Order: sequence, then structure tokens, then C-alpha cells
Amino acid sequence: MSNWRIIDLPRITDQRGNLTFIEGGRHIPFSVARVYYLYDVPGGASRGGHAHLQLEQLLIAATGSFDVIVDDGQRRETISLRRSYYGLYLSNMTWRELDNFSSGSVCLVLASRPYEEEDYIRDYASFQAKAIG
Repeated sequence: MSNWRIIDLPRITDQRGNLTFIEGGRHIPFSVARVYYLYDVPGGASRGGHAHLQLEQLLIAATGSFDVIVDDGQRRETISLRRSYYGLYLSNMTWRELDNFSSGSVCLVLASRPYEEEDYIRDYASFQAKAIG
């Protein structure tokens, strides 16, 4: 199984507006321990550039669009997120970089664990050594 995949989230459409909901353990393979979002990212800036030892995440383009470069140490892929009813699931030990943010975009992140600095791998060579073993 891949370290990442797109998850098609439930959608309820209505003339008054649409609704998408996410239940941890049902729509995503983890319980949500933390929620955060990235916004007002300046043009040309990138975010991420790290992996996690244990943390799993779901990234959603709540508004606007952005690209996510994902890497498992052997394979690298760029995934464009631009619909709020699609989430990108990232397992632990997945290197991620976010860039190409459109104006006004918001990246919503659901995380399986609270913030723990010791869970981060911020050096790509160290990540690659751990990932490939």
C-alpha cells in the first residue's frame, strides 16, 4: 500500500450550499487529535519540507488550491489539491512539501497526534536513510 492516497470525502449537496464532513476512524484511518490550517501563504513560498515518525495526516484544500510533493524515500509524486471534498491521506514516514498556493487558499490539516517536535524528521537525507533502511 502506498504511503499516500486521495480520499473522496462525503458530500451533501443542497441549493443553500454544500456540506462535507469527516469522521475519524470512519472516513479517515485515524482518530483526529489536532486540527490546524495554513493560510495567507505568500506567492512563491513553500511549506512542509519534513516527515513524521508516527503522525498521520489528512490535507484538504478548504479553499483555493496548492500542490503537495510526497516522497517515501524511493518514489516521488506531485498531487494537486483543489477540491474541498478530496483529502490527501499521508501515512507516517512520508516526506511532504507544499507549494504553488493559489491566492486566498487555505490548507486544512487533520492530524492523528498532538504537536510533538521529536516526531519530526526535518532533514531529507536523514529521512531517506530511515525510510530505505
